[in-house]
Amino acid sequence: MTTKNLPLWATPDRQNALVRIFLSSGGFCVFGHKPCLIPEHHYYLFSEALIHDWKQIDKEQATAEWERERKAIHSLGERRFPVIGRFNAISMDIYADSQPLYFLGGQAVSGVTLKPFVKVRIASSYVNLFTDLSEAFKQVSKNKRRKATRYGSPLPREVETRIRRLVLEAVRDYMSY
Repeated sequence: MTTKNLPLWATPDRQNALVRIFLSSGGFCVFGHKPCLIPEHHYYLFSEALIHDWKQIDKEQATAEWERERKAIHSLGERRFPVIGRFNAISMDIYADSQPLYFLGGQAVSGVTLKPFVKVRIASSYVNLFTDLSEAFKQVSKNKRRKATRYGSPLPREVETRIRRLVLEAVRDYMSY
């Protein structure tokens, strides 16, 4: 008998198992009961269920092999996750040093004190600081102050540096606690 004509589930080991079960049962009850009234114990139904299980196992193995092959085809051969962690000690320090301490949120005039302020969000936190800018705006005309706060128009360079210095001092003061 050639293996070309056999179904895929019919490997030699499985054929031998079916023959052994048939010879031990005599074609009747697989579990050896003489007057067996349970139809699932009869050789024909038992062998059909066994073949169905083998087909399912073959299908799962083919799916697993395809999944492994697909992953091997599409992988670049790189490790995705380091063994120790995302960063080693040196790269973590480099990353932390390259991150900003704060983010400027917006600039407005306080409704209570009528003084200009800037909203600053501290990096890696939910904390917002409100920094008073009245000292930085002393040399700027009223018209430029209004345009800067209302429309976000640029201020003179020395005023911008003074604002950044005031914000940095406020952030450092907050971080010192």
